[in-house]
Amino acid sequence: MDNSQVEITGDNHFSASIRTPLRTDAFEKSDEEKIINIQHHFKMIMEEMGLDLTDDSLSGTPYRVAKMYVKELFYGLNPVNKPKLSTFENKYGYQKMLVEQNINIDSACEHHFLPIVGHAHVAYVPKDKVIGLSKINRLVDYYARRPQVQERLVLQILNDLQNVLDTKDVIVSVTAKHLCVSSRGIKDQSSFTTTLEYGGCFSDSDTRNEFLKIIGQERLH
Repeated sequence: MDNSQVEITGDNHFSASIRTPLRTDAFEKSDEEKIINIQHHFKMIMEEMGLDLTDDSLSGTPYRVAKMYVKELFYGLNPVNKPKLSTFENKYGYQKMLVEQNINIDSACEHHFLPIVGHAHVAYVPKDKVIGLSKINRLVDYYARRPQVQERLVLQILNDLQNVLDTKDVIVSVTAKHLCVSSRGIKDQSSFTTTLEYGGCFSDSDTRNEFLKIIGQERLH
């Protein structure tokens, strides 16, 4: 792929798969090994930019960035960090929409490694199973904490919840600001991106509009 095509892919946020692209040997090294290697390479990047790493303020930056990448910002790449999605029998027979709103999104664009920040709204209609509310938040954060494309993010959350709840009646909305749009390129400071994926009963426009009305009302407060 030549550089012009590289730019087009990045500027248009193209992605080829619902799966996050990972090599087969992605987890053969320990986190500590990865931090050491990233620290070394990020130091070279800083030096190439002309920064003086003997300065007290900069000397620890390669380590801090490496640790942040592995342990914080991109911890969701490693499946061992996936939250356990415990479900419970729907003993009380609740069969209406359950909505978890304004879940924080702290992610990064896989094309420029710049932040994606915003909120997710998730709803499902229980059948035989229900899930602890905090587990939804943890699942959203897990998939957000990796180099991402927003369209992929909503699909990954949706598919996982549909599988664990054994129902297609799930809807996921993400509204986020992309710093690769606001800080570079067109430098649009005010735009947001919204993605929506759903299945089952949410394919019905009345049910879907009920969800959209709920999250719309929440945004007014």
